Amino acid sequence: MLLCMHSNTSVAAGYRRALDGWAKAGIKYVELNAVFVDEFLKNDTLDGARKVLSDNGLTAVHGAVAVDGLLEPNPDHAKAVDALKRRLELFSSFGMKKVYTTSAGMRKLNPDEYTIVAQNMRRVGEAARPFNMTVSVEFVRASPYMSTLLTALKVTREAAHPNFGVMFDFYHFWSGNNKLEDMDQIHGLEIQHVHFQDVPDVPRELLDNNSRIIPGDGVSPINAMLRKLAEKGYAGPLSVELFLPRFQQGDPYEVALEIKRKCEAVMMRAGVL
Repeated sequence: MLLCMHSNTSVAAGYRRALDGWAKAGIKYVELNAVFVDEFLKNDTLDGARKVLSDNGLTAVHGAVAVDGLLEPNPDHAKAVDALKRRLELFSSFGMKKVYTTSAGMRKLNPDEYTIVAQNMRRVGEAARPFNMTVSVEFVRASPYMSTLLTALKVTREAAHPNFGVMFDFYHFWSGNNKLEDMDQIHGLEIQHVHFQDVPDVPRELLDNNSRIIPGDGVSPINAMLRKLAEKGYAGPLSVELFLPRFQQGDPYEVALEIKRKCEAVMMRAGVL
């Protein structure tokens, strides 16, 4: 597997400073949030953004489209898909093949409304097809309609679109209403991308996004989860996405150096490095 840095981890530093610092620390792979890139483009060009990557020897492997309303039933779905297409065009110019959206939503759904979610997944997959890209859903712990791995797998299988998949986030999985055995239900190659974090030893009810810590510093069964992903055929990026101010507002070089040292030790113990 490949150690990767998510732009959310160093968001306060901005595009150029974050990527420069990560590369200096030895990072090779990055995940970009569309909003993070947009901020850079306010004062620079797309060619300039790509040059920051190439000058630093970095490869952008995944993108956060940052478009709401793509999956849950809503009257503005067509507008959301149009916004997605603009994001796909942006990320395809970086050479990316994979992006994600989240299952964040406003309400619980009736059982029959999950048919609409599957339909919307197919529409999103169709939007991604001309770009030769795959969009995945990140099941988020706070989602009122898709907060677990098993629900994400079930509905994505119902959608059955080759350009739509599932993303696995260590924090959302272990802090939410999931159990380790649920990973046995993953079919080979269903997981398109992974966000890599740990959680502290506190009641799960107290966990939130700011609880995310560097893998190996907490109590998640990291080894077992990594080995299960490997068993299921996953061999892609492990993207470290953290929200604590000490990471987001810290020096990107120092943050990436600590993450790289700790994560590579964890990955080596699990046999995935």
